[in-house]
Amino acid sequence: MADRVRVRGVTIHRPIIYGNTATVLTSAERLETSHYPDHTHRWTVAVRSATSAPDSDIVGGADDLGYFIKRVTFKLHDTYPNPTRNIDKPPFEVSETGWGEFEIQIRITYVPESGEKATTLYHHLKLHPWSITFPLPNASAVPAEPEIPSPENAAKLGPVHSWQYDEIVFTDPFQNFLNLLTAHPPTPLPKMSVNKKPIPFHSSNPASLEASLKGGVPEFTSAMEKEEADRLEEAKGNIIKEQEKWRSILIEKEKELERLQKLLASKD
Repeated sequence: MADRVRVRGVTIHRPIIYGNTATVLTSAERLETSHYPDHTHRWTVAVRSATSAPDSDIVGGADDLGYFIKRVTFKLHDTYPNPTRNIDKPPFEVSETGWGEFEIQIRITYVPESGEKATTLYHHLKLHPWSITFPLPNASAVPAEPEIPSPENAAKLGPVHSWQYDEIVFTDPFQNFLNLLTAHPPTPLPKMSVNKKPIPFHSSNPASLEASLKGGVPEFTSAMEKEEADRLEEAKGNIIKEQEKWRSILIEKEKELERLQKLLASKD
């Protein structure tokens, strides 16, 4: 019974990433998927540990998350056969082909000893780069509006990566679950990218396109984690300021209403 006692005042988290990688199908691959002749891309959507394995071409995934995640359910577009995909063991991912982008619901169910409710995330499947059109590295002008590259040019750009860093936080965990988590510490994020030629998570500006053509894989770092935390703190501060502004406006309006009500009552 002691194992089912919550450890009050303790918070423990696990860094994860979720998102997708997509590549353009070659002519031969499109022939292999002739039952879907309109499909243009092969993609993989996944939930992984945030740190990448050394010398890996996979984003994240250095750690096995199966010790605390029981199942990940991916809800695909209804046009896919069996659109609800339950993945009960690592790697927690689904690979498919398709031609369109859509929102994927990701539901993470934890092991029974956690006593935690499932977490639901949402990811917009990304097939096309946030891109400018060719010519690439030596382009003299950038179009005013981004354009989706042709399949040929998209293939030259390489894989499209769209990943989100997050932290699953467990507050006041059960003792046995806390023991389980502490027995499997996450691999720390590198302080800086270990890739000699890291590429962006998506090709979004001309400066990054040349880097993406030279190879490498996206990688989350502790510096990026801090930047994200700083952005969240800044956003939180802005929200508080906005709330205070509207609170002050509301107080002034309530005072004005009270004054008008008294004025109206004095005339009766």
